[in-house]
Amino acid sequence: MTETSSIHRTTTLKEIAVDYTPEMCHHSPDTDEIHVSFDHRGGSRWRSPRRFLYGTFGARIRCPAGNTSGLNFNMYLSSLEGDKSQDEIDFEFLGKDLTSVQTNFYTTGTGGREAIHPLGFDASKDFHEYLIRWNPAEIEWLVDGKTLRREVRAEGQPWPEKPMFLYSSVWDASCIDKGRWTGSYVGCDAPYVCSYKDVRVPIENIVAEEEEGK
Repeated sequence: MTETSSIHRTTTLKEIAVDYTPEMCHHSPDTDEIHVSFDHRGGSRWRSPRRFLYGTFGARIRCPAGNTSGLNFNMYLSSLEGDKSQDEIDFEFLGKDLTSVQTNFYTTGTGGREAIHPLGFDASKDFHEYLIRWNPAEIEWLVDGKTLRREVRAEGQPWPEKPMFLYSSVWDASCIDKGRWTGSYVGCDAPYVCSYKDVRVPIENIVAEEEEGK
């Protein structure tokens, strides 16, 4: 097995950390399911307890049903949520359209690499597999085993190189671009539940806790 392929070996994520509103996030290690809800109390965000440097990350995801306008539900990698110099790689579902998904990536806080991809299905109707494969030379986003987008690093191009957590959240993004990004929140079908099964993280390239503070 080559070095590049070995970093893509995965294992099931059995533990999560919840960053806020823990009552809106329910995790069952026995069934490998995570359910994040959104209603008048807001949403929630969970993450892997540890950072990883490169590898394959993913889950089977079923998005919330109903009129989800205004909401953002997602799965993404970030060196640290809220850090303005973060590296990040995204799958983001925009509530105004459940038949597409947005991909993006950031290097030292700079994004602007968004792309919208038609899925060919309603992401709220069933579970589908979403994977991010990240290594020093390329990033690949896959849905149900098919490549949705692939970015190859060009010489001198900025690249996500910081160890990253796996994150997921559900939140009201109506305030972004005056509602043009995700739509305006209506909330007529609350509570909204985004469900994750079989969350996968790399077996290797776990960054030691003492290194995370450097």
